[in-house]
Amino acid sequence: MAPAATPLIVRRDRVDSTQAIVFALAAEGAADRTVVVADSQAAGRGRRGRVWHDEPGESLLCSILLRPRLTPAQLPTLSLTAGVAVAEALARAAGLAPRLKWPNDVLVDGRKIAGILLESRPAPPASPAAPAASGSIIALGIGINIAQRSFVPELAGRATSVRLAGGDVDRDTLLTALLDALDGWRARLEGEGFAPVRERWRALADTLGRRVSVDGVTGTAVDVDGDGALLIDDGVAWRRVLGGVVSEVD
Repeated sequence: MAPAATPLIVRRDRVDSTQAIVFALAAEGAADRTVVVADSQAAGRGRRGRVWHDEPGESLLCSILLRPRLTPAQLPTLSLTAGVAVAEALARAAGLAPRLKWPNDVLVDGRKIAGILLESRPAPPASPAAPAASGSIIALGIGINIAQRSFVPELAGRATSVRLAGGDVDRDTLLTALLDALDGWRARLEGEGFAPVRERWRALADTLGRRVSVDGVTGTAVDVDGDGALLIDDGVAWRRVLGGVVSEVD
């Protein structure tokens, strides 16, 4: 397989949201793998509308335009695929040992170091780009804490950064490692299906084996299903959870 072309990287200082810029570029026909990187976001978001806090220049804040060759049912697996890529990039470029919290948080020493936000919109019928099998345009938002020495009080006990975790990497080096890892795992997802990603995610998982509660379902997290759903043993049966916030139960 020929190496992927170098992606277009659009750099901005302070923006409302890199996700919004990606969708605007997509509407103009931007190519698959176009990347938007910002120093800071005024309206950065995590999953379920949560606010993403950042200090200018201290994080890798990026969104990547994807035109995936996946069926609609496969799209949720991109989130877990991105988690694997982020974890491997942090290991290779910063010397850390990240773990994955379902569905899309990356942890170091039990604290969040990175988050992932996957948003989709229908692809325009007459898009000049190559048609996506899913008919969707994906904005894959990734935020990784790099240089922070401290966090706001509500995050102080739950967040960390590359610096606080004892690693060392600059933003561009980490971005290159991230894009390389994402290209590799995305190619496997689109070419081989979710199975190899699922195996790697399991190996990196922090959630599996823990007693958790997610949207009213409480039990032991035992696996992820073939579509990325979390499987929880509640003592009576295995329950499938498609989304939600995982809380550990004592």
